[in-house]
Amino acid sequence: MSSLTTTEAGQAASARRKKRVTAFLFVVPLLVFILLTFVAPIGSMLWRSVHHPTVAELIPLTLTELERWDGKTTPDRQTFAVFATELQGLAEQRLSGKLAEEFNRAYAGMSSVVKSTARKVRRLDAEELAGQGAETVQQAHRNWQKPELWFAIQRAGQAYTYDYYLTALDLELHPEHGIQMREDTQIYVQLYTKTLNMALVITLLCALLGYPLAYYLSGLPENRANLLLVLVLLPFWTSLLVRTTAWIALLQTNGVINSFLLGSGLIGEPFEMLYTSFATVVAMTHILLPFMILPLYSVMRGIDPSYLRAAMSLGARPIPAFIRIYFPMTLPGLSAGALLVFIISVGYYITPALVGGTDGQMISNIIAFHMQRSNNWELAAALGSLLLGLILVLYWLYDRFVGASNIKLG
Repeated sequence: MSSLTTTEAGQAASARRKKRVTAFLFVVPLLVFILLTFVAPIGSMLWRSVHHPTVAELIPLTLTELERWDGKTTPDRQTFAVFATELQGLAEQRLSGKLAEEFNRAYAGMSSVVKSTARKVRRLDAEELAGQGAETVQQAHRNWQKPELWFAIQRAGQAYTYDYYLTALDLELHPEHGIQMREDTQIYVQLYTKTLNMALVITLLCALLGYPLAYYLSGLPENRANLLLVLVLLPFWTSLLVRTTAWIALLQTNGVINSFLLGSGLIGEPFEMLYTSFATVVAMTHILLPFMILPLYSVMRGIDPSYLRAAMSLGARPIPAFIRIYFPMTLPGLSAGALLVFIISVGYYITPALVGGTDGQMISNIIAFHMQRSNNWELAAALGSLLLGLILVLYWLYDRFVGASNIKLG
């Protein structure tokens, strides 16, 4: 009897293991998909934001010479001579343009200086390079005599650096004063603030527009509610690009809205609505409104209307009864919709790029600019990492004060 019990226990344990293995095998494709499309890109972004070995690979000997530099005066002749030799080698390999690009990021205005210096150094033969290579570099441009330039080169030569995060926060590392605010315009902090403000306004507008509509739909018979929900979902059946382009036709100076207002005599001259923050907010509110309505409707549909009737039968007025009884029960759906709309709007790109112009652009447009035009992927990665960190902090604050467990999608 004992041996039979042991055998049955072993078979049961084996069956449980098989079930676990089978369940894991079913989950493996999803795990691989998440790893390749979510974890790996984010990991690559975080890595590129702190790892940039290009300068260290182009002029390693010059950086070695700069290790004994005091950081206050112009480097000695030996450093200039080594740099001249490496610059000539880069010019012959057609890599001086890459070095010029890297130097220009570290110190503005160095692109043309590096290229012109490389052309002068390339003309020197081996004997001239050894004898007057240092002087050729020093005399090529006055910037080579500036200690702050060589400090920037030394910083750019570090394979692992946090300088891109400093730039993304409008900070800079001064050789004498340490980390301080940049003297020129603070661009990125203003864009982060503007992006958060616009996302908050869009979320509030979606809540103000979506809550009454969801409340109305939840009180309709199911067949009529489903018919009207089709109209709510209709924008999802149209391309995002088409919807955004439609707003261009509506908001432009000679567009539908201005033509109607001018024709009716309500205004004397057309409004400038396109390529503004107003255009971005309006277009994104229209696009993201279904993300607010659907969670609200799904939660409201499950609320028993007898609660509100019972409160009013006990003497409560409609508005206080709605605020104290009905509204708290809809908070899970409102929280889910607000979180969806806010997070999506913070990272939106297409709509601000098409209708926002310079005034209505968001941080995502600057990230795309550095990836597509300036080819400064490291700065783009730092900006994206800070945006990701900011969203995580906001989500943590939301969970701290509201509770992520209260979010319900139905």
